[in-house]
Amino acid sequence: MNNQILEVNLTTEKTSVSLIDDEVLNNYLGGRGLGVKLLTENMPKGVDPLSESNPLIFSIGPFTSSIVPTSGRFSLVTKSPLTNTIFHSNSGGFWGVYFKRCGYDGLYISGKLKDDNKGYIVIDGTKTVEIKDADRLWGLKTVKTIEKIKELEGKNAQVLCIGPAGENQVRISSIMNQAHRAFGRGGVGAVMGSKNLKAIVVKNGTQKFPIKDKEHMKRISVVAIDKIKVTPITSQGLALFGTAALVKVINLFGMFPIRNFQSAYATPDQIDSVSGEKLREKYLEDSEGCYNCIIKCGRLTNTGEMRGKGPEYESLWSLGPLSGIFDLKEITHANYLCNEYGLDTISTGATIACAMELQQNGLIKDQSLAFGNEKSLCNNIEKIALKRGIGKELAEGSLRFAKKYNAERYAMQVKGMELAAYDPRGAFGHALNYAVSSRGACHLTGFLVASEVLGVPKLIDRFSVKGKSDLLILKQNQSAVEDSLVVCKFMGYALGFEFQARFLTAILGKEITVTDLISIGERIYNLERLFNVREGFSKKDDTLPLRFLETPLEEGPSKGRVVPLKQLLQDFYKVREWDEIGIPKDTLLERLSIERLK
Repeated sequence: MNNQILEVNLTTEKTSVSLIDDEVLNNYLGGRGLGVKLLTENMPKGVDPLSESNPLIFSIGPFTSSIVPTSGRFSLVTKSPLTNTIFHSNSGGFWGVYFKRCGYDGLYISGKLKDDNKGYIVIDGTKTVEIKDADRLWGLKTVKTIEKIKELEGKNAQVLCIGPAGENQVRISSIMNQAHRAFGRGGVGAVMGSKNLKAIVVKNGTQKFPIKDKEHMKRISVVAIDKIKVTPITSQGLALFGTAALVKVINLFGMFPIRNFQSAYATPDQIDSVSGEKLREKYLEDSEGCYNCIIKCGRLTNTGEMRGKGPEYESLWSLGPLSGIFDLKEITHANYLCNEYGLDTISTGATIACAMELQQNGLIKDQSLAFGNEKSLCNNIEKIALKRGIGKELAEGSLRFAKKYNAERYAMQVKGMELAAYDPRGAFGHALNYAVSSRGACHLTGFLVASEVLGVPKLIDRFSVKGKSDLLILKQNQSAVEDSLVVCKFMGYALGFEFQARFLTAILGKEITVTDLISIGERIYNLERLFNVREGFSKKDDTLPLRFLETPLEEGPSKGRVVPLKQLLQDFYKVREWDEIGIPKDTLLERLSIERLK
């Protein structure tokens, strides 16, 4: 690690560098953990996420830019304008690698450019840090923005940017990375837009990072790569079909949400028409991967009318079947458009699906928002990004939109963030994670679908309540560590958690055990909880939409199920060492060496 944070104050247009104490890195690693630590130390209670007091914190981890497989990822932490919770996200590609090579572990952006000035930050590893004028970039979509910046800064520059959705402070906007990768969910693009910041560029980094035990590192890497090559999920499923390999699998378990979660099981013809196999057959041009990744789950696609990247599983589902749309070409075009405008595909599709159920029940009259209307899909996405017509209301996300019509029951969200592509009635451990996740209805921070559906590391009873809290807490702690090291979660399908401990041991030259890592993950997860508690969140917010608690599915392999959340939650709090309303106990905080936030 570099032990340095680059601080950029947009209000004063001043930059500075501060040192990170080794103890902080020992306790939080980097990535998500470092970002959470910095945010909770520096942000007072009650900050408006779209005010200049809300920072954007980008950070890398000890694995970034190393020979550890899938080590190209990096993290973002801020306060979400969609949920008002603490928020973390991570992305792949190459930006994080270039940033670390410029000599920093973190980028702390505060303030806002004055007098409606528009700007972009350039971090040059051989020179200095500059804030440059972005007036000619404002209003451009993401691909064109990156093209223009590379003309100005060089073809090897790596670019994070927002599209028009972020500029317009749409609460479901993303920060785009390489135009098609994203810091998605939570409206983080709106935070960047609120600062009048169009892009962040890194280039010319030459910093190298010594490994304490190079020979041990090489030996572990050889074994790790071999395991990735022989594990079916990483060597075949993800490699051949990308994340869309999940389409048929999730439907097979009756968990594939359709028509705003009114159903969770598609017919064979429907599911085949939007499957990863169909995407590969009809539109796939090539595969691509992030830095030092042999899985290459990224899809380069061409419909004959448009060319781009994706869609990923979540995007394909949210922009299609969730709205009753099974036209793969239109779904793919919609995915391209979301990337161009800088919109989170999950929340965009889910908010449109929510509006469609309102239309179904006569609460709105807009026929373009009828289930199955694929011809209006791209037009509605454009309306959201530009805040035009009903798009101005949809740009607030499903919860705020539904509340306006006194129809909150149709918003499939937790803490304001829309659910992902797994019906919680089909996997109770995953349902519990939706309810308690620090950033809202998150599928990534405790992905028990891996065990409940995919059988990794072993298959468990998805409808069982017993033991789910222990498994989920372990997964949540592991996820926090993965996001802090930082590595791709797909590596976990091939490599046990002990590999991460062995890699870190080689990098640092001191023994790191799995137990050490789990304790770090527990510390990070509970610090996030303390932030949310300070902001007013408690047990009342650890819930699911009533549909999943009261309305059984009527068809498919999960037929007749509802989520027994009360029982799950009671056990979770007990095992997590939280009190009856979900607040971490003093004994837990003392053990983890963290304090309550003021």
